[in-house]
Amino acid sequence: MKTLLLLGASLSCLALSPAAPPPPGGAALTGEYPNLFKTYLGKSQAEIDTKLAGAFQQLFYGDPFTERIYYTASPDTAYIADVGSRDIRSEGISYGLMITVQMDQRAEFNALWKWAKAHMFYTEGPLQGYFAWHRAYDGSMTRSDGSEIRGGGPAPDGENWMVMALFFASHRWGDGEGIFNYQREAQELLKMMIHKNAPSGRGGVKAMFHPAHKQIRFVPEGPGTEFTDPSYHTPHFTELFARWAEDPADRAFLAEVAQTSRQLFRDAAHPETGIMPNYSNFDGTPLERWGRVFDADAWRTLGWPAMDWSWWGQDPWMVEQSNRILRFYAAQSADDWPNKMKLDGTVERRGGLAPGLTGMAATAALAADPALGKPMVQRLWDMKLPSDVGRDTDGVMAEGELRSQRYYDGLLMMFGLLNSSGQFRVYGPVDA
Repeated sequence: MKTLLLLGASLSCLALSPAAPPPPGGAALTGEYPNLFKTYLGKSQAEIDTKLAGAFQQLFYGDPFTERIYYTASPDTAYIADVGSRDIRSEGISYGLMITVQMDQRAEFNALWKWAKAHMFYTEGPLQGYFAWHRAYDGSMTRSDGSEIRGGGPAPDGENWMVMALFFASHRWGDGEGIFNYQREAQELLKMMIHKNAPSGRGGVKAMFHPAHKQIRFVPEGPGTEFTDPSYHTPHFTELFARWAEDPADRAFLAEVAQTSRQLFRDAAHPETGIMPNYSNFDGTPLERWGRVFDADAWRTLGWPAMDWSWWGQDPWMVEQSNRILRFYAAQSADDWPNKMKLDGTVERRGGLAPGLTGMAATAALAADPALGKPMVQRLWDMKLPSDVGRDTDGVMAEGELRSQRYYDGLLMMFGLLNSSGQFRVYGPVDA
């Protein structure tokens, strides 16, 4: 196995204490990732390894009707299914790629990547070089019941996570041939995200990174090119892109994008509750039409600022923000967390135990004070991954029933488990 990224830092640095600021540069530079399950809960490494392996087993190889979200389409292809919506999303594929590279599961990684390249990747036309946001289980735009898939265009968070997962795969496993030359695939997709404006015949399709605002767009075509989604912002990833992109000009641009994302978090978060909107303008103000609420997209904004702090330790505001949002959730009923709210905390919908939010709250503990973080880590440890056991369903919820949580909530819980165990790591070039 290839070594973790150590960008000029010494391995002799002391282990990171979750109660204190990370060492200069953070875990991405030191290789010291906080293990909150061990530090806060006293769990042994064997217990933690068993917990992670069990979660992966359920998501990828559990009961096909009630537990798993990973399905094989052929001997060497597979997809992550949004079982509630009965479709496949670039978001889910990209999250599956990240989970498999973090868990050292190369066969599953390759199967997901091959399916995405075969069924979601545009090889011609204005969208050439991007991935479709949505596809049916057979790769078409029509579900088995005849209903049409909406949204054939790209969603930039999918490409963003794909690039990061491909870089990690290249550094952890080495490159193969064709589409399994992970390094080449990552570089080409990253260039497209930055330079889609350049090719002719693009038909109004733009780069995923806005060249002037230096932020990731909500979508690269139509009105969505002129606003963003705070949960798409991952400065912890963009810092790595700024080191690994081939073109020096792209590296300089991406370094600015990382800093702009950190500012966007500051601008978008409510000063008292810490709640961020689903969608915002580039100045962080909530989008009037759709974005004045915290909803499913924004659940992720609990976790990404804390990951950035843990990996890079650049902006102490991330600590303030993590404390702010965890303080808000600590004041809620433990059995019925709000999952849709106005930014001032006015609740519009509650989601019960809220597994996905729990995964992100535990991730926020990477930056929060122990008094706030430890209960969230305990909550995640005690919670079971969502399943549809006991429901007479193939994963599609009956009318009036809560939508299956296996897909989105299950994935966010898995990220929480990886982060809380110190196993969501940077894999960088051996010769860094």
